[in-house]
Amino acid sequence: MDVHGNVLIPLDHDSLQDLADVIAAQNISAVAIGLLHAYANPAHERAIRDALLASGCTVEITLSSDVCPEVREYERIMTTVCNAYVQPLMARYLRALETTLADNGYSCPLYLMTSGGGMTTLESAIRYPIRLVESGPSGGAVLASRLAERLQEQRVVSFDMGGTTAKICLIQDYQPQTARNFEIARAARFQKGSGMPVRIPVIEMIEIGAGGGSIAHVDGMGQLRIGPESAGSVPGAACYGKGGTKPTVTDANLLLGRINPSTFAEGKMPLDVPAAETAIAADVAAPLAVSGLEAAFGVTEMVEENMANAARIHSVEHGADLSTFTMIAFGGGGPLHAVRLAEKLGVQKVIVPANSGVGSAVGFLQAPVAYEVVRSRYMTLDQFDPDAANQVIGAISDEAHSIVSGSDPNAEISLTCTAYMRYVGQGHEIQVPIPAGTLTAQDTATIKASYEAAYGCLYGRTIPQRDIEILSWSMVAATVLPALDIIPNDTPAKGCDPIETRTVFVPSQKAQTDIPVYWRPDMPAGAEFTGPALVAEPQTTTFVTDGFKGRIDADANLILERI
Repeated sequence: MDVHGNVLIPLDHDSLQDLADVIAAQNISAVAIGLLHAYANPAHERAIRDALLASGCTVEITLSSDVCPEVREYERIMTTVCNAYVQPLMARYLRALETTLADNGYSCPLYLMTSGGGMTTLESAIRYPIRLVESGPSGGAVLASRLAERLQEQRVVSFDMGGTTAKICLIQDYQPQTARNFEIARAARFQKGSGMPVRIPVIEMIEIGAGGGSIAHVDGMGQLRIGPESAGSVPGAACYGKGGTKPTVTDANLLLGRINPSTFAEGKMPLDVPAAETAIAADVAAPLAVSGLEAAFGVTEMVEENMANAARIHSVEHGADLSTFTMIAFGGGGPLHAVRLAEKLGVQKVIVPANSGVGSAVGFLQAPVAYEVVRSRYMTLDQFDPDAANQVIGAISDEAHSIVSGSDPNAEISLTCTAYMRYVGQGHEIQVPIPAGTLTAQDTATIKASYEAAYGCLYGRTIPQRDIEILSWSMVAATVLPALDIIPNDTPAKGCDPIETRTVFVPSQKAQTDIPVYWRPDMPAGAEFTGPALVAEPQTTTFVTDGFKGRIDADANLILERI
């Protein structure tokens, strides 16, 4: 096929039987089929698949024209191969899960979260398991975007910190940033360019190796480093008492008093304070010639500065001023570090939602059933072809709609069309909204204005008299969710009593201080307090510095605002 989808060389059908024999002889379980210009015309890829099936092949087959019908052959073929690689394993697992649930009386539909922030059906997940990559963190972004809408916060940065990583996502007008590029299996952890690039719909996040299990050490230059190596869940932090000897962020938080060693994990896992002291002293305090307390504070400050620096770079790349954003923090470690991170970024308000320790799982429950289809069809605005555009939009609309409607034929479904566009001569494109309905030549001006608005928002200027080209078209079909109730902001203020005081290292005082500890499940709507303080709950703890005050809103969210 050439770039326009015209046949250059007829497919050699005779060779396909030999290929089928090789597949059978080598006990191959999955096949990826990727031809150079299959995005323009998938006929040859489909013919190969049909021939293999006709010959008796029972393998899982992935076509590049199905999983990623877009230009850029390296990313397209990589996505196809990665999908084929995991497909047999995922198919077996998901089928077994479906059977087990049915055997135990669960007759309801089974949905899975995708990297793009929507739920998908079991059949779709089996066919395109590559779309499940990074699905967990996308649930957190859904939680943050839904909460932002309920609280009428139009500019939000979500902060999700767990055991191994911290993830930051920009959310504007209640919609998280999205992208089409993602790297998996990076040879150098968190180093861009060291992994396998795949093209799937993803919620765009910046991710760094900063979690509770991130290991602290002093390098050859005498500098304190945190991560990206992690102690993981086994053996875990030194204070877990499961054989870990390396100091972690969790060990540092324990020594600073932010974590109660007797109530960690709801009291089911008492922490070993002496083990944490030994680890911090040996690997951090001694090499830096400081006290154990100073070493622990250095670990938390360094991990928070690493996160702040990553957030600054990410926001600059997207033309965003984080000082005008509200932070929504969740995950087991997010609330512990959110306020200090906010202070470093100039953020004025931090929101810790109810059940924040399992925020991503809560986000799953709030996500729509959704599916995105992207297909390349090149044209320029100077030579805009509305008939060709309508043809590709119609095709991807039908495909996306059919997958989503399969989950519930009676569901109301919204369709959102965008295009990936750039100035002629540029190497990277941006996503631009496309008018709904059948396009005509008169829509060219509207599309151009939308592109220039999006481009100007990112780069602060446009390029006059330069033609604009469209590389790919995207259609997202999603079930329409019920309208959200707005959380009122007029809850009467109430006092609340701490359950205890604890000796905690307060950064502004550079010393240990007795501060109040509040038990969040017992705090009524309207409860107010002033930092420094700790707000404990079953899955996590929020550390509030003396620069912030807090209150509980009508929906049990913890609202922290700079004094």
